[in-house]
Amino acid sequence: MVAMLSKLLAFFLLVKLTSSSVDGHDFTYNGFRGVNLTRNGVAEITSDGLLSLTNTSLFQIGRAFYSVPVRFKNSSNGDLFSFSTTFVFSIVPEDPKAGGNGMAFVISPLNNLPGAVPGRYLGLFNLTNVNGNSSNHIVAVEFDTIRSPEFDDIDNNHVGIDINGLRSTNSSPASYFTNKKGEFKNISLVSGKPIQAWIEYNSVENQLNVTISPINVLKPNRPLLSTSINLSSDILNEMYVGFSSSPGADPISHYILGWSFKINGPATPLNLSTLPIPPRRPHHSEKKWMILEIGLPLFIVFVLMIISIGVYKVRRKIKFAEILEDWELEYGPQRFFYKDLFIATKGFSDKVLLGVGGFGRVYRGVLPTSGIEVAVKKISHESRQGMKEFIAEIASIGRIRHKNLVRLLGYCRRKGELLLVYDFMPNGSLDKMIFDHSESVLQWNNRFQIIKGVASGLLYLHEDWVQVVLHRDIKASNVLLDNDLNGMLGDFGLARLYDHGTDPQTTNMAGTVGYIAPELARTGKATKSTDVFAFGTFMLEVACGRKPISLRATLVEEPILIDQVLECLKRKAILEVADPKLGGDYVVEEMELVLKVGLLCSHPLAASRPTIRQVVQILDSDDSVPELSLDSFNSSNEYAVGHDEGFEDLVILLPSLDTQSLLSGGR
Repeated sequence: MVAMLSKLLAFFLLVKLTSSSVDGHDFTYNGFRGVNLTRNGVAEITSDGLLSLTNTSLFQIGRAFYSVPVRFKNSSNGDLFSFSTTFVFSIVPEDPKAGGNGMAFVISPLNNLPGAVPGRYLGLFNLTNVNGNSSNHIVAVEFDTIRSPEFDDIDNNHVGIDINGLRSTNSSPASYFTNKKGEFKNISLVSGKPIQAWIEYNSVENQLNVTISPINVLKPNRPLLSTSINLSSDILNEMYVGFSSSPGADPISHYILGWSFKINGPATPLNLSTLPIPPRRPHHSEKKWMILEIGLPLFIVFVLMIISIGVYKVRRKIKFAEILEDWELEYGPQRFFYKDLFIATKGFSDKVLLGVGGFGRVYRGVLPTSGIEVAVKKISHESRQGMKEFIAEIASIGRIRHKNLVRLLGYCRRKGELLLVYDFMPNGSLDKMIFDHSESVLQWNNRFQIIKGVASGLLYLHEDWVQVVLHRDIKASNVLLDNDLNGMLGDFGLARLYDHGTDPQTTNMAGTVGYIAPELARTGKATKSTDVFAFGTFMLEVACGRKPISLRATLVEEPILIDQVLECLKRKAILEVADPKLGGDYVVEEMELVLKVGLLCSHPLAASRPTIRQVVQILDSDDSVPELSLDSFNSSNEYAVGHDEGFEDLVILLPSLDTQSLLSGGR
């Protein structure tokens, strides 16, 4: 009972702490291009966006701190906040055998640390304060690559927790826990390969955890170091956070690729696929003179090998050749190498083909440098006209961030191909979940949340981003599902991009059979209202579990979805169109709401449709549903539909029901 009360007390203290006002700073840097950091010594930010703490200069100090101090304690009661940070670093020695000094993440009362000795003590201390003076108020996690017996170091490749000095309170050989095998695996800090670190302190339980792993490995579920320690007396109200290193007699470079920090909560995960890549030092042969002693036969073989390798590289260069023009350099962070995408998709193999759509083929891939799963859309783009505007628009849309929009990570172009790289959605597209015959049925609560999520994403495109983005092809197959079955609207802006690219395979009137508003079929001009029309049809599609129109049978045998819903509404039996696969397992009020709002959005007259903001408010119960009548739908209204292959002169006129009206008033 006492143990249970203690846990409850700790829980309430954590809740109280978390809910307190925090004056600290939370930040995330996926690369450091344009970032304002306070730097000391030889530290610099490279043109590639790397934070370079040190270079090959000897006996120098390199430090970089967040530009302003972070508040670590509650201003009202002085309690220490919890904090968390994650960063990716790379240590590249000139000579891997010689190694060199390591680096440290540091929390310090000062951002310049005057008196620190170059070439020793990680650039943090001097002879008078290195042995744990409590007035230092320095908390550090060292990633050390030399063994210093004076500080009882365990080896020359270890991670340690340092409080006010370099004699670690806890340390361990550098390694990471493999979740599958359940054991720790060694990792070399001087391999030059990117390593990710997580440092997390729980101020309620006084627990400090340190975890590391290679960049292509998910965060292990067991930390490398876990120490019970109270930092209240060591950390002041405001402190600086950053990194420090000081190479000695062996040249070595220390790089930070990305960094995230947060007070009271887990640090925001880094976008590993966009981090800059650290340079690799060439390994020079120690015995070049031996080449001169090789006999003539061996020399001829060597020359032939060089020629063969040259031919191989030339052929490989041609194979992976891509277009890169001067104006494109500004989009460097959003551009992927064709070679990386080729490797990621196993040469664009049909084995990893996710699907084929109106705009191209989509492949599943794993980026070789980071291990991140992506979806690669490969489309033809023969015309060079408008390419600069096309790429500018891709870069612009690539900045869109919303929880219900599939993120466009970047692009690559090569000869007559354009490749777009997106986040991979593990549960595929919504239409497969609804229409494929399988044992599992997508439940109503998931469908309702997906509808609301897609509406939220469309609202962001229409009204909340810096530019208005028209989707122009909203349908179940363009809604993807993440691990938690959240709806993510994909391919937004793609049709508009093709207007700029003047691709001959498409027309200005983009869309899919059954989702195209009548005025779009007449004028070819897309508007926010035509998007709302398609969204309304999408809502009916999800609720009824059937396509808006079937071209595989006569229209008499399978009526048009909108007409079917109208007919049931006329007979006051609208729930008859609910997806029979649900077996009646749904919330009646929500089903009626979706069906009625779907009809409201699918009104043949654009002026009678709501805006997407009104739709979101209705779905969130912030606004009432307008009264439904049957007056505004009359026999003169017709729906025009086409398909997304430029229609090929296909326009099908579908007569509406001979009804009196629908959806009037209340707006």
